[in-house]
Amino acid sequence: MNRQQQQTVDPDTVDQDGTEVSRTDEHAWLEEVEGEAQLDWVRERNAGEAARIAGTLEFAATRDRIRAMLDSDAKIPDVTRIGEHYYNFWKDAEHERGIWRRTSLESYRTEQPDWETVLDLDALNEVEQENWVWHGATVLRRTRDSETEDHRLAMVDLSRGGADADVSREFDLHAKEFVEGGFHRPESKGSVSWIDQDTLFLMTDTGPGSMTDSGYPRTARRWRRGNPLEAAELVFEGAAEDIAVGAHHDQTPGHERDVIYRALTFYTNEVHLLDPGGDLVRLDLPDSAQAGIVREWLTVELRDDWTPGEVRYAAGSLLGIRLADFLAGSRELQVLFAPSPTRSLAGHTWTRHHVVLNVLDDVTNRLEVLTPGADGTFASTPFPGVPEVGTTVVAAVDRVQSDAVWVYTTDFLTPTTLAIADLADLSDSGADPELVLEPLKSMPVFFDAEGLVAEQRFVTSADGTRVPYFLVHRADLPVDGSTPTLLYAYGGFEVSLTPTYSGGLGAAWLERGGAYALANIRGGGEYGPTWHQAALKANRHRAYEDLAAVARHLVDSGVTVPERLGVQGGSNGGLLTGNMLTQYPELFGAVVIQVPLLDMQRYSHLLAGASWMAEYGDPDEPDEWEFIATFSPYHLFDAERDYPPVLFTTSTRDDRVHPAHARKMAARMLAAGKDVTYYENIEGGHGGAATNEQLAHMQALAYRFLAERLGLD
Repeated sequence: MNRQQQQTVDPDTVDQDGTEVSRTDEHAWLEEVEGEAQLDWVRERNAGEAARIAGTLEFAATRDRIRAMLDSDAKIPDVTRIGEHYYNFWKDAEHERGIWRRTSLESYRTEQPDWETVLDLDALNEVEQENWVWHGATVLRRTRDSETEDHRLAMVDLSRGGADADVSREFDLHAKEFVEGGFHRPESKGSVSWIDQDTLFLMTDTGPGSMTDSGYPRTARRWRRGNPLEAAELVFEGAAEDIAVGAHHDQTPGHERDVIYRALTFYTNEVHLLDPGGDLVRLDLPDSAQAGIVREWLTVELRDDWTPGEVRYAAGSLLGIRLADFLAGSRELQVLFAPSPTRSLAGHTWTRHHVVLNVLDDVTNRLEVLTPGADGTFASTPFPGVPEVGTTVVAAVDRVQSDAVWVYTTDFLTPTTLAIADLADLSDSGADPELVLEPLKSMPVFFDAEGLVAEQRFVTSADGTRVPYFLVHRADLPVDGSTPTLLYAYGGFEVSLTPTYSGGLGAAWLERGGAYALANIRGGGEYGPTWHQAALKANRHRAYEDLAAVARHLVDSGVTVPERLGVQGGSNGGLLTGNMLTQYPELFGAVVIQVPLLDMQRYSHLLAGASWMAEYGDPDEPDEWEFIATFSPYHLFDAERDYPPVLFTTSTRDDRVHPAHARKMAARMLAAGKDVTYYENIEGGHGGAATNEQLAHMQALAYRFLAERLGLD
């Protein structure tokens, strides 16, 4: 279906103040998240087809195998260096909610590290009769009475049931206990940042007017120990229509500074420095640029072209300059990375003396090391020893004190490996750089990849754009269309999808003869900001046309047929698959829609939806609703049309994308007699699951639904 054929909706049929919604939308009542009638509806749906699938022997076998992978002691325990310790948060069969634990680097290098438990969430939940889910921790490097960095105090973030809203509680890492009478931020979307041992930057709900229309903090405050939350001193206040306001204290010795961030939209922001006198200095940068401040350096990543003087810098570039020079008026920025038609910047990581660029070249990672010199210029050195296929991720071990980096490598068929390397070695290697990657950990082999191959293909979309996708299949793949195939994509928010090893996918799908396709459609970030911007707002249809082109290519090349082709996506990817369902039903034999947006007339009024208007548009503006209506699955649904079987999954505790999107769409389709399977996890947040058990259930449900509908058995 092309854009001219798409159904549209009269913007006057629904009054956005909410009054008329209840009279014109027969399922608006499902927007009340935890009402008794609403949860009864959820339980009834959960007890239907989803329960039947969950009662099969095949489901149990798949669920148990995935659960064993998630609980495996052989998984790579990702660590974060805090002082002399290396911290890890870990969940397994014995620790359903997880433990925060630590070890030394020497012990981490061994097959069986000696872990010391710092905080046991299962034990905490038992004592407090809560369902806390780990959200992370913020650590103060040095307390006032310590002669060295002691990393004693932390603010631990905990969420009830996995929601985005959480609490922050002060924790003593030496005593391994919460500080009695310490800082305690009540439940809210928000955060804190240490200034010193008695002061925090506070971003949270402090009463009427303190939150934006998107539901995030509108103010940054300075909160001193012993003072009530409401008495925290106001440092910065944004507007109600902003996305959020944040503040951060940079603890880097010799470069301590306070930085205020104001998110105007999802893709625009202001960055301010707060001087000791309390005055704000705004960085003179484009609102769409992403600024980074590390030690004496300012980096600027551009989403749009920028001409601050006589030089024009292209969108997708990374620029660098000394912060002091920039504040003094200099605009002689050095180009650290320049994009090309096939190359984009996936990210950059600072260490003590270097910057590592992670570049995507036709969706394959390449690494490069930059070293700033005394004259302010950056010298480039290749990052040797990294595989030139698949996905590579680099992270600093401790950018304040070390040049060591973690290096993760993976692909569809190779378990993830973790190595450590010290970039200081590059300085001593002369003209022919050498770098030792010390292997540390490797993910177990979770499925039999014998006979499987992965390839990259390209397809031409409706407007002539070249779109890549990966295909994993058996080497002896028949080209008769007989292979059940699962297509996955996201296509939004400048998110790039790259090859990743998935034990669940391998065991439940690939090992059993299915093929898997990963599409790099527009709306993502695989080719930089222009690839993302090509599918914004009125151009959203391009993402859907791209995915439809991939689906057709899988059929035309003999991999599969529509009856054996399934598509899966979550969140924005749920909106994507919702549009595959309603606009291209003839292309698919089954559709999986997870934690989705679907009612695009109401999305900006539900939970965090207002924060995404820079991506989709404002449905309250008639001119914008005109194009939004062309990709609102809830309104595109036609009761007289045939649709493939669909599985909706969501979470009651998702406070980012409202569960009513899935609820209402499922209800509308069920009322029309369509083949709908619905499952709503009572907790789990936007990730859909709070424990390994819940995650295994959700994954197995999707794989078994697809297997049954596409004939994988």
